[in-house]
Amino acid sequence: MSRPVDMAHLARYTGGDSALNAEVLSLFDGQINELVARLNSIIEARDQKSWKEITHTLKGAARGIGAFGFADAAAVAEPIDLANDAPGAGRALAILQSNARAVQLFIHAYLGR
Repeated sequence: MSRPVDMAHLARYTGGDSALNAEVLSLFDGQINELVARLNSIIEARDQKSWKEITHTLKGAARGIGAFGFADAAAVAEPIDLANDAPGAGRALAILQSNARAVQLFIHAYLGR
């Protein structure tokens, strides 16, 4: 099984600098907390624009740090039509949350938290 974050991928952008890795991972950890938490209320509000913006942002940020499983889950969630498939959005959110937990556990272990 692969790691939730591909550190070799991240190192290509950080030059392998452990302090910079820690800073980038810490920022992503905070972003996950903030954005994933908002998605449930966005489903309830059927706010398609916000759903698409947040899932797209999460997808791009996750790809940037090498959290490819999380990025793939966000990519699957992004095109879901909230007006016609709120249950599908709920399932996609559960998968995103599961992937988020795995990434965050990895980040916290890397940061020694």
